[in-house]
Amino acid sequence: MTSGLHHVTLITRRVQENVDFYAGFLGLRLVKRTAGFEDATQLHLFYGDSVATPGSLVTFLVWEDGSPGRVGHGAPSEIALAIAPDAIGFWLTRALQFGIKLSGPAAEFGEPVLRLTDPDGVIVKLVGAPDTGHANPWTGAGVPEQFAIRGLRGATILSEKPSETVAFLERHMGFAAGPESGAVRRLTSEAGEIIDVRNASGFWTAAPGTGTIDHIAFRATDRAEVERVRDGLPVGEQLLANVHDRTYFYSLYVREPGGTLLELATDGPGFAIDEPVDALGSKLFIPPHFRGEDTDITTMLPQFALPGEMRMPHRDLPFVHRIHQPENPDGTTLILLHGTGGNEASLMPYASRMAPNATLIGVRGRSNEEGVARFFRRLSMVTFDQKDIASEADAFAAFVEGAREAYDIDPARTAYLGYSNGANMLGAMMLLHPGLVNNAILLRAMNVLEHPPAVDLTGTRALMISGAHDPYGVHAPELQTQLEKAHASLTSHVISAGHEIGMPDVQMARDWLDALKL
Repeated sequence: MTSGLHHVTLITRRVQENVDFYAGFLGLRLVKRTAGFEDATQLHLFYGDSVATPGSLVTFLVWEDGSPGRVGHGAPSEIALAIAPDAIGFWLTRALQFGIKLSGPAAEFGEPVLRLTDPDGVIVKLVGAPDTGHANPWTGAGVPEQFAIRGLRGATILSEKPSETVAFLERHMGFAAGPESGAVRRLTSEAGEIIDVRNASGFWTAAPGTGTIDHIAFRATDRAEVERVRDGLPVGEQLLANVHDRTYFYSLYVREPGGTLLELATDGPGFAIDEPVDALGSKLFIPPHFRGEDTDITTMLPQFALPGEMRMPHRDLPFVHRIHQPENPDGTTLILLHGTGGNEASLMPYASRMAPNATLIGVRGRSNEEGVARFFRRLSMVTFDQKDIASEADAFAAFVEGAREAYDIDPARTAYLGYSNGANMLGAMMLLHPGLVNNAILLRAMNVLEHPPAVDLTGTRALMISGAHDPYGVHAPELQTQLEKAHASLTSHVISAGHEIGMPDVQMARDWLDALKL
């Protein structure tokens, strides 16, 4: 068995800050970017050494603006990266220059350790460790080779059942138990990596979310070895374990007795099977079962810039939002408001077809009911919290003003797209803040204001598309009447559809936008 670590996978909340820390500050190479294998709308980034060697890899699931998790037993608590022992001073100085939160250096098991905190709050230890002779350091980020990160040193697991966790790692992952220090038992691999198992009895349990470590992956020589380990698990654990072909490696997922998710991954075929070594990480990989949806998936994934590349700055505004810039922006902007249960990326595939060269800004509603996002509270299926609508409309108006300044948006070349609850919000916005939303596409909209104000919407243009079989469609004419009464220029269509939206909506909206000549 090949004994050692393959990769460690974590969860991040902000992709750009993550890239700036791991590629910019730590100087790791981005060796692969993929859409998720289970959820293609989730970006997955892989960092490593210059040739993406197993044992050098730190990977991140990107939950953009996702809820923070909790460190506790049943999960890893920190990762460690190997550097030369005499590089500690370099990294201490570099951390101070970059404003990185740190502590140390201190000695752990006789090794110098500098503790850093990444943007999500994860503890990343830089450990002065013996040179194994297998490092392929990446120097593309400006870190001198003698100080560059050599690869993974290890990770720490918090366990309520430390003895059983240690025994599992010895029996199935090829690690050998070593020295103890306080509540920590250290295990080592043939390749020199370590796993520290900390007795966390009485501590709270871990909760998944951003700022946590999802799992630790160990190395296997080939697929046959992975399957031998699976077959060697107790029957109960075999039933819970599962195997996957991840294109770049074949792997087994299993939980050790303390609850931590572990993976056993093959060394091959490796990350260079679909792009040359000198271009690793330069293109987005879409898993085979999602092929055919490439454009939609790419549009929904968060964008980022590597160190030295041009980037779109992200500003803190009243609403969580996502920006997608097309390859050839034409200076127009489309601001998107999702329906109930959607998010800031939900409408991007539709919007990119309506306006292929527009910059897209998807906005997430702030009202959370029963775990789903909305733009205002609903009291029943057709009655709504009027105070919440007014308050959120004020907040959205502030968002629009802030976004115009932050992202240099031209109001005259901006249109809004709303679906269902998002379209209802836009309809309310037009009446409560006349002149703010001058071009609006309202898909499956209805009036939600009990006492609409008398306003003048001369110069405001709107497209309403209702579904003939939509149970909410009977409420659409009331909003149409309100907009027409306010002198808005309204185009309305009823199509053969329900509450769902599809390509007929996209084509009508595209034709309408083309006619506007923004």
